[in-house]
Amino acid sequence: MPLLPTANAAVSRGFNRLLDAVVRIDVREMAFEEGARRFDRGIGSGVIIEKSGLILTNAHVVSPRAVEISVTLSNLERVSATLVGWDHWTDLAVLRLNLDEVKARKLTFAHAEFGDSEDLFPGQTVYAVGTPHGLTRTVTRGIISNNRRFFEDSRAVRGYETGSFNTWLQTDAAINPGNSGGPLVTENGKVVGINSRSYMGADNLSFAIPSSVARRVAETLVRDGRVQRSYLGLRPRSLQDLEKFYSLAVNTGMLVESVDLGSPAARAGVRAGDIVLSLNGVKLDGRFPEQLPPIQNQIANLPIASAVRLEVKRGNATMELNAVTEALASRVGEEWAFEKWGLSVRKVSRAYARENQLTDEVGVLVIGAQPGFPAAQSGIGRGDIITTVGGETIDDLARLKELYTAYEAKPDPVLVEAQRHRRITLYVFKP
Repeated sequence: MPLLPTANAAVSRGFNRLLDAVVRIDVREMAFEEGARRFDRGIGSGVIIEKSGLILTNAHVVSPRAVEISVTLSNLERVSATLVGWDHWTDLAVLRLNLDEVKARKLTFAHAEFGDSEDLFPGQTVYAVGTPHGLTRTVTRGIISNNRRFFEDSRAVRGYETGSFNTWLQTDAAINPGNSGGPLVTENGKVVGINSRSYMGADNLSFAIPSSVARRVAETLVRDGRVQRSYLGLRPRSLQDLEKFYSLAVNTGMLVESVDLGSPAARAGVRAGDIVLSLNGVKLDGRFPEQLPPIQNQIANLPIASAVRLEVKRGNATMELNAVTEALASRVGEEWAFEKWGLSVRKVSRAYARENQLTDEVGVLVIGAQPGFPAAQSGIGRGDIITTVGGETIDDLARLKELYTAYEAKPDPVLVEAQRHRRITLYVFKP
C-alpha cells in the first residue's frame, strides 16, 4: 500500500506524487589532498521539480568536481545526470536527468510542486523525505520547530561560505547523512524546504533551506548556471542590547562589526563601529540576529557595479557615504594537484587576499604536500603562497599548469618563490 500521511484522498494523492519525485543521488567526484588527486563517492537525495527532469539538491551533495552522477528514480531504475548549476552560498544545486536515456528505456517519473515556506508556522506538521544512510524512500515526520532560525557562523560547504543570505527552517523530523538535498514537505506533498543539515549528537535538531529561497535560486541556476551577487564588504552584527552605547532608538540601523580590507565599503570610508541607518534611502533594522541575513541579501541583490548611498551614524554625526558594489566572490579558489611534485594548491582569490591582508591576488595557496615528493622535500608546506615558479609570476592556475606540463616533459630542478608569514622564501623542487 502507498504511504499516506492522512486519510484525506486529495492530500494523499499529492503526498504520493511527491514520493515518486524523490530520488537518490550517487556521486563520484575528484578531490585534491596532500599533494595528490583522488576520487570520493557520496550519497544524497534530491527532488525532481520539473517534467524536463530538473532535480534540486544540496551543493554539498553534488559539486563542480563531480565526474559521475547517477540518479535512482522511485521505480529503482538508475539514470545518469549532469550538473546544471551550483550555489554554495545557499547550499543548493540543480541537476538534469539524461532525458535521452529516459526515453530510450521508456522510463517515467513524477515532479513535485513547491509550497510557500513563508506561510509555515511553529508546530506545523512536516515530513522529511530522502535516502538516510542509503535507505531510499525514507519518510520521517516532525513539526516546524522554528521558521526563522539564524546561525551566527553557518557550517561551510566543502570549505565554501554558506548561509549568509537566508535563515533556516528548524524541524524535529529526523534528518541523517544521506537525507541532504531531499525535500521537507507538508501533508499535501508540497515542497517547503530542502533538507540540509542536522546537529550530530543532538536530538531532533534538523534544518532545511526555505522553499522561498530554493525556488528563486533554482530558477537562476537553470537560467544562468550560477547566481551572481553584489558585495560591499560590510560584516554586520545585531544591535540588541547595544543601542544605549550608540545613543540609538531601538529598531534603528545596522551595526558594522568589521569592514573588509580594500572592499567597496572600506574605500567609501565606512569603519567598524559605524551604524548604517539606510541603504539607498531604505531604512535598515538590524536589531536581532534573524534580521541580518535579509539585510545582507538586500545588498547581494543590488546590481553589480551599481552606486550605493549609505546613511551612516558615527558618534554624534550623521553622514552620507557612497560606494560602488563589486561581484561577490568566495574566499575559496579553484584547486588542483600536481602529482609529480606531490603538491596540491588553491588559487588565491580576491576575498582570501583581503581576509589575509595580502597586497594582491597573485599566487596559489599550498593546501597539501606529500611526504617524499619534490615539494615537501624542498621545505614548502601547507599555508605557503607560491608567487613565482621558474621566474614566472603565477597570476592564475592555468599558468602554473602550463609550467608543470613543461616540467613533466623535461623534469629539471625548478626554483619556486613563496610567501610565508609575509616574507618571501626560495625553494627548489628537485626531480
